[in-house]
Amino acid sequence: MVEVFSGRTLLNKEGDLVDPEEALRNKVVGLYFSAGWCPPCRDFTPLLCDFYTELVEETEPPAQFEIVFISSDKSTEDMVEYYHDMHGDWLALPWTDPYKHELKKRYNITAVPKLVIVKENGQVITDKGRKQIRDQGLACFRSWLEVAEIFQNFKA
Repeated sequence: MVEVFSGRTLLNKEGDLVDPEEALRNKVVGLYFSAGWCPPCRDFTPLLCDFYTELVEETEPPAQFEIVFISSDKSTEDMVEYYHDMHGDWLALPWTDPYKHELKKRYNITAVPKLVIVKENGQVITDKGRKQIRDQGLACFRSWLEVAEIFQNFKA
């Protein structure tokens, strides 16, 4: 993941700049392609918030999981409003960063919402994160970890 956002800066909900290398190190990452104008996005985002809260904020120790929101909103203002009103306490790629187009191409994003679960290096674990969260709830995180581990062992 560090290499996916290498040289980039992410934002937190307070608008502070965050170093992706530090924030995403050793984590499974959900790349959340979404937009406030999209009804299915507005339907899924609260579910994703609950998932994230249970996994990261209410688990001891916190799960090694992070979400990065990549906006398809029509303006910075629309993105900020949607991010603050509906999203969890995760990170976002700034709306002004043109890198979002490269990410959409790299992960074959043709529609939103899309939650792509990746390893730290950007290798895809699943591009069906939304469906898996809806169908399996928190249990899907364990399977993501297993896949990430298999990738790690295969690479070693």
